[in-house]
Amino acid sequence: MNLQGIVAVSGKPGLWRALAQNKTGYVLESLDAQKTKLIANLSTAKLAALNEITIFGLEDDIKLTDVFGRMKDAANVPAVKDDGKKLREFFYIVAADHDEEKVYSSDIKKIISWFHILKDMPLFSEEAPAAPVAEEAPAAEPVKEEAPAAEAPKAKAKKAPAKKA
Repeated sequence: MNLQGIVAVSGKPGLWRALAQNKTGYVLESLDAQKTKLIANLSTAKLAALNEITIFGLEDDIKLTDVFGRMKDAANVPAVKDDGKKLREFFYIVAADHDEEKVYSSDIKKIISWFHILKDMPLFSEEAPAAPVAEEAPAAEPVKEEAPAAEAPKAKAKKAPAKKA
């Protein structure tokens, strides 16, 4: 899934797509039906990119993208307004090794609501762009230094005359 440019803004419900960046922050557009635009000032608003969010795990942190992938494969994802126990049971299916003491029910509700926002979007089905990796080129043959063939001498660059003030 390609969650590049999708952010959560602290204090604002829902998810936002980063459209552009200016000197003071980002221009964001909501992913809901209203397509509300917002200018998030970096000095006051806290933005969290979805592709960088992790969930507390018992041993290692769990990437949100991995949880979304398991949720996409799950038979039926509960609604956000379902019982807290039912949500926690579902979350044990998609993130079995999450830390129950650090992952609150409000966090689970938020993750499930984000999933319901994203699940029908085309970007949720497309592959994430691969990180730029330097491709290994086949080893080039070593260049042998040869005596240069008789080259014409290069003309010297002329200096511009100094201007008098």
